[in-house]
Amino acid sequence: MRRSPLPLAILVPLAGIALLSLSGCGRFDPGRMAGVATGFVSHQMCSATFVSRLDPQAFYREAVAPTTKPIDPLLSHRIDRERGEVIASIAGMAESRAAYRGPLGCLVLHDPPPAPEQIEPTPPAPALLPPIAGPALVEPASPALRVALDRAFEETPVPPYRQTKAVVVVQDGRIIAERYAPGVAIDTPLIGWSATKSVMNALAGILVRQGRLSLHGPAPVAAWSGPKDPRHAISVDNLLRMTSGLDLGNSLMAGASDLIDPSSQMLFDERDMAGFAERARLKAAPGTRWAYANGNTLLLSRLVRDQAGNGAGGHAASTLAFARRELFDRLGMTNVTLEFDATGTPVGSSHMLAPARDWARFGMLYLADGVVGGTRLLPDGWVDYSAAPTPGSETFGYAAGFWTNRGDSAGARHRTRLGLPVDSFMARGAFGQYVIVVPSRRLVVARFGISHSHDNDMATVARLVADVIAATDVE
Repeated sequence: MRRSPLPLAILVPLAGIALLSLSGCGRFDPGRMAGVATGFVSHQMCSATFVSRLDPQAFYREAVAPTTKPIDPLLSHRIDRERGEVIASIAGMAESRAAYRGPLGCLVLHDPPPAPEQIEPTPPAPALLPPIAGPALVEPASPALRVALDRAFEETPVPPYRQTKAVVVVQDGRIIAERYAPGVAIDTPLIGWSATKSVMNALAGILVRQGRLSLHGPAPVAAWSGPKDPRHAISVDNLLRMTSGLDLGNSLMAGASDLIDPSSQMLFDERDMAGFAERARLKAAPGTRWAYANGNTLLLSRLVRDQAGNGAGGHAASTLAFARRELFDRLGMTNVTLEFDATGTPVGSSHMLAPARDWARFGMLYLADGVVGGTRLLPDGWVDYSAAPTPGSETFGYAAGFWTNRGDSAGARHRTRLGLPVDSFMARGAFGQYVIVVPSRRLVVARFGISHSHDNDMATVARLVADVIAATDVE
C-alpha cells in the first residue's frame, strides 16, 4: 500500500462518508479510508479477473462502482495480466496492489511480503458424493421449474437490479434445474462473500469431530491466555454465533466496502486479519451480546489454520490441503479457490470462490446431519446445532455460521412469510449469494448474483424456493 498526503479534493468526500456512515464505530482517518477503498477495488478486481475470469469492465460496472460511491470518480485501476496483478489508486495519491497467487487466489500486498507457499499438486481424495449432473447444462425438468427460473432471472426496470448470475436446484441428490447469465458458465467460480462463513462452520465441525478443536471452553488464542484477560472466556461457539463480545464493528450494517467500519479495514487494509481482530477490546461479556462482525470468523479461520496441519499448522498450504482432503474433495467440489491473508489464514469471512454447482454440493452436506455416502464428516447433531437460533439475534435470525428460519425470530417470520420453509437455513452473502438448505424437502437451492438492494434480493430468492417447492409438489 502506497500513500501520499491526500489533497482537499479527496479529503472532502472521505469526510462526508465518515459523517454519513451508519456503523458509527470508526474514526475519520483519511489514509486508512483510502487504503480500504483501493484495497477493495484491487482485491475484488483481481479475483474477478484471474479467479472467476469474468469480463473486468462488466464486473466493475455491476459489482464495484455501485459500492464505492461517492468517491468512484476518484478511483482508477489497472490490470496487469502479465504479472497477474491489479493496481488501484485514488486520484493517484494512494495505491493498493493485489496479486494473483494461483491456488491461493488474490491478496492485497503489504510489507513485509507473505512467506512463499509451495502448493504441491496431489490426487484428490475419493468423493463420497455421487455426481449431481453430467457436464452439460441441466434444463428444468418441468415447465413449472422453467417458470421458476424465468422469474428468478427476470430483471427489474429500475435499480436496484437483481442481476441474477446463477441458479442451481438440487433435489434427491441430482440437479433438476440450473441456469446462468451471459458471461457465467457451469464452471465459473463465484464469490460467496459471507456464505464463506458457513464453509468455516464445516471446517470447524470437522476439527471438532476429530477432537482437535473444542466447541466450548476457551478458544486457543494465545494472545488471550493470560489469567486476567477477560477475552480468555471467548469460545469457538461464541465465534461461530457472533457472541464474542469483541468490539469489531458491524459487518451487517456496514456492507462490504464501508470505509470506516473495522471489518472493512481488516479485510482490505490489513496484512494479518486475525491479528487485527484479536486486538479488539471487549464490549460485552462473551455470550451475552450478539453482534455480526467479520472479525469473529477471521479468528475462527486462524484456529482452523493452526489445527489443520497435525502439528504443522499455521500455513496456507497445510490449511488448503486439509480443506481439500476433508471437505472439498469428499463433496466433489473440484474448482474451489479459498483466499488467504499474508499470514496464511483463510479469509473465511468472505473470500471463497466456487462454481454454483460446487456451492450446491456444499449445501448437500447439511441435508443428512453431515453424513455423505454413509460417512460422517460433521459431528453427530452438528447440523441442528448449526441451524439453532442464537439468543440475541431475534431481529435477524442468526444461528452458527448460517442464517436460520427455525425458532421465532422476526427475521425467520419474515422469511417464512416470503416463502421459505420453517426448517430451512442458509449460507448467505452480500449482494445476493445464497445456498438454501431445506432438509424436509431434500432440497438445496444455490443462487448467486450482484444485487444492491437493502436485503440482498431476499424476496426474489424466497419466491424462487417457494416456486421450486410448488413445482416439485405438482410432480
